[in-house]
Amino acid sequence: MRLVLDILILIARLLIAIGDGVIFLASFIVTLPKHLRRRSEVTVYQIKKSKKYYLKRLKLVKLPKFPKISKPSTSLIRRKRGRPYIIPFYFKFKFFAIGTFVSFLFIFLPFLTFIFIQSLPDPRQLISQDIAQTTKIYDRDGRLLYQIYADQNRTMIPLSEIPDNLKKATIAFEDKNFYQTPGFDLMAILRSAISDLKGEPLQGGSTITQQLIKARLLSPERSIERKVKEVILSVWAGNIYSKNQILEMYLNQVPYGGTAWGIEAASQTYFGKHAKDLNLAESAFLAGLPQAPSIYSPYSGNPTRWKVRQREVLKRMIETRNISEEQAKEADREILTFKPPGNILHAPYFVMYVKDWLVQKYGINMVERGGLSVVTSIDLNTQGKAEDIVREEVENGGYLGFTNAATLVTNPSNGDILAMVGGRDYYDGPSGNFNVTTALRQPGSTIKVVTYSAALMNGFTAATPILDAPIRFDSPGAAPYIPVNYDGKFHGNLTVRLALANSVNIPAIKTLNKVGIPTMLGLAKKMGITTWGNPEDYGLALTLGAAEVKMTDMATVFGTLANQGERVDVNPILKITDHKGDILEEKKGVKRYRVIPQGVAFIISNILSDNRARSMEFGANSPLVIPGHTVSVKTGTTDNKRDNWTIGYTPNLLVAVWVGNNNNAPMNPVLASGITGAAPIWNRLTSNLLSGSKNQQFLVPQGLVQKPCLGVNEYFLSGTENSVSCRPLVRTNPSPTPAP
Repeated sequence: MRLVLDILILIARLLIAIGDGVIFLASFIVTLPKHLRRRSEVTVYQIKKSKKYYLKRLKLVKLPKFPKISKPSTSLIRRKRGRPYIIPFYFKFKFFAIGTFVSFLFIFLPFLTFIFIQSLPDPRQLISQDIAQTTKIYDRDGRLLYQIYADQNRTMIPLSEIPDNLKKATIAFEDKNFYQTPGFDLMAILRSAISDLKGEPLQGGSTITQQLIKARLLSPERSIERKVKEVILSVWAGNIYSKNQILEMYLNQVPYGGTAWGIEAASQTYFGKHAKDLNLAESAFLAGLPQAPSIYSPYSGNPTRWKVRQREVLKRMIETRNISEEQAKEADREILTFKPPGNILHAPYFVMYVKDWLVQKYGINMVERGGLSVVTSIDLNTQGKAEDIVREEVENGGYLGFTNAATLVTNPSNGDILAMVGGRDYYDGPSGNFNVTTALRQPGSTIKVVTYSAALMNGFTAATPILDAPIRFDSPGAAPYIPVNYDGKFHGNLTVRLALANSVNIPAIKTLNKVGIPTMLGLAKKMGITTWGNPEDYGLALTLGAAEVKMTDMATVFGTLANQGERVDVNPILKITDHKGDILEEKKGVKRYRVIPQGVAFIISNILSDNRARSMEFGANSPLVIPGHTVSVKTGTTDNKRDNWTIGYTPNLLVAVWVGNNNNAPMNPVLASGITGAAPIWNRLTSNLLSGSKNQQFLVPQGLVQKPCLGVNEYFLSGTENSVSCRPLVRTNPSPTPAP
């Protein structure tokens, strides 16, 4: 406020100074001719050389008499009929007024205009400023999964993709003289102002250009200042852009109700179709929304208002000769079907996983405002099957004590995620949207594939015998570690094949003890585990699943085996483009990293697909068998029955399943097992996905030797085939048998 007063005082002083200057200049101009005329009347005598004579004659010189002015501010004195007189006040004021007017016209008015224009937003921002656009996530076949935006759902489209009916309806209803006006309609503004003064209902006085300016560049308050700015900016914009450019910007940037901004978002919101596919009836409906979308929206609770508005638009189109009465009647009779309100959301766990991935890479501002187009690896058909099976099996699994399940389906050959179900129901309360596939859970015995892979890389073979007998591990300062098997029994001498296939614990612990925790830990990280720390942080229970992992990481680990030892990271993205269509990234080819020998990966996969070998614990007809298909599969259950896993794969399909409880409560300790929890879900889903496809077996790589050994035509890495005895093992059953 003080600054404003100072400026006003300064302006007043400047006006006074300029007025005085104008008065002085005017007085000088007025009196100068008279002075010159009187000067010519003076008689000048020739001056002699002597000083005395000069002074004497000088007295004869008739000099003009000038009035005495006591003060600089005294009024100008003029002569009238040889007598001096003071100029009247009104004459002085005339000069002051002239000075003030001249100052205002040529100095202050341009200055104030310059300041006012400088305060206006630049209309060039209409096309160049960062306009928020919606990011869209699609499945691999281009089906929309979800739209991400902050508060404005907008997709910019060119004018060529907007149907003529919609353009004509908008112009007829909003600004029938759009192509003739300079950006504003003076008569419409006057009519609106008069109606406002009379207290009558408000009338639209804004052109399409003005509405665009108001929506994009100005605040919404009603004031004379804003209206002046609106008119100036409209004229300015009209000199920068063509009418078609202004119409395109208007149709892309004005609100159509809720979060729908722009005609494409509006078309998708109300009708679930692209704007280019709108018919006359739909176009007339949408053209009537921008002025008051909350009133005329079909979601507002009044089902008749939008119809009245649509008829008004059709009537205007008839008046402007854009359509015939017959066309209007036909459009009026058409019954419009509106899409239910709300943002579409398919594959919710996967979509939010992708959103987090995008935010980490591009930032939240780019994701919510950048108008990205994201084609993902998900297959919506596979996703639907997975969601249905998980939901049904959880509903039927109450007796086992689990209330939740999750599954991840990938193509291990290229890492593509085909389905991700992070829980039974995404909308089931606060914990429903908790994504188990990316959460930390103990993997149970599924991690043993890493232990035995490390063993085969360090001198073990599939026929190497390991004694399954009671064992005790002492550690200074800690209680002794006495592991037990899942079934509470000891099985004597077991080969690596039998120990892994039947998921026997003690042989796995002995194997890790010999191989070394650092060796297993290093290999696990190479195969895809990202959550483990330093070796000194873990004990021998690591091979039983004591360290937490993510299901996404386990998919990479088992995918490494499916890829014959080459690691291929799971991947959710196929292609990302920005709002201009420029490619930001695109999956071309597959990045592979050799982490274990082909022979080792083949032997592990062969063991996991050996139904005969696992029959000791699982039986011959367990849910781990997929008739007609060779599938490698491993189960895992933690000691406390809080986590139950099944992970199986073929060369081109991997399915991982987990069951348990989000609150970490244990499952039924008697009934829950490797084949009663996750395995049935895994079996149903895998059978469904493999149905109708040919059986795929892993090719035997070079460098393997096959020979009969212990009743099995066993595979050996070349050079290790004679490192073990192939005579029948003497199976002992040490006693006593401990309880689990």
